[in-house]
Amino acid sequence: MSNGLIPATIVTGFLGSGKTTLLKRVLTEAHGKKIAVIENEFGEENIDNEILVQDSGEQIIQLNNGCVCCTIREDLRSTLSDLAAKKRSGEIDFERVVIETTGLADPGPVAQTFFMDDEVAETYLLDSILTLVDAKHATGQLDTRQEARRQVGFADQIFISKADLVDDATLDDLTHRLKHMNPRAPQQKVHFGEVPIAKVFDLKGFNLNAKLEIDPEFLEADSHAGHDHDHHDHEHGEHCDHPHHHHHDDDVKSFVFRSNRAFNPAKLEDFLGSVVQVYGPRLLRYKGVLYMKGTDRKVVFQGVHQMMGSDLGPAWAAGEKKNSKLVFIGIDLPRDIFLQGLEQCLV
Repeated sequence: MSNGLIPATIVTGFLGSGKTTLLKRVLTEAHGKKIAVIENEFGEENIDNEILVQDSGEQIIQLNNGCVCCTIREDLRSTLSDLAAKKRSGEIDFERVVIETTGLADPGPVAQTFFMDDEVAETYLLDSILTLVDAKHATGQLDTRQEARRQVGFADQIFISKADLVDDATLDDLTHRLKHMNPRAPQQKVHFGEVPIAKVFDLKGFNLNAKLEIDPEFLEADSHAGHDHDHHDHEHGEHCDHPHHHHHDDDVKSFVFRSNRAFNPAKLEDFLGSVVQVYGPRLLRYKGVLYMKGTDRKVVFQGVHQMMGSDLGPAWAAGEKKNSKLVFIGIDLPRDIFLQGLEQCLV
């Protein structure tokens, strides 16, 4: 990956979770960063009313703090390529992009845009997906709306807003539940969408090339629970003794595969290709650092739904223990099929 790519952040979350507050701050605060905000203007809480000029015929509006704001006219791809063209011609300047999805949206297609289209992939890098969760209404939303659960599964970082409006037990129950659904994403409580700008950008959550590690907390998530492990780590809380756990058996879950044996590249490619075909719509995020036969470098792979990409990473260091770690987050995935299938791809 060349370094000249423009990082992009996707902000998702249900109505009322504080997305608009966060975006208003990006667009108005004197944070000294040049950011392009792309807005899906179907939200009930439309940003335009308050800070953008009404009925401006322009799709892209310059703001006085150095940011630009634009609404999606056709599709995200054409909006991103318009922005890139204007940046190249010097007409506007920005260093990063923030894309807001509508409250009920599945962030998947938005994320897929960054893999599918060559022009987009050569210009932008998906830095991370941020999901805002409203502590007061989350339980009902997660119980009744699959979109809400999907948004949690997609997240690289979860911000919990309105935590001060619920009691400690409710909050504890919620954070635990979110951890089951997505052990990869760190959670942070924020006050009414007041997220420090520094915590929003350059998380490199999606882009494994940057840190080439699946988030260490994720891989440690099960060990701090004091369980003994067999070869396959189970996800956080498979034998969980948290008192509230039995209320929720959410359809969004995650699991990890690890092995110290090398993968046979042809077998692995066939297997991943077939599971992505069959389970793609139910696969939210998956990523891994792989130990492959035939190369002395780490292989990094990740994907969203059916779109999968892989890259050669750095060489294994002298004395470094070679192993593979893969994480899958999805909806009702047949864990055994994945784990056994991966096991059969080992040399």
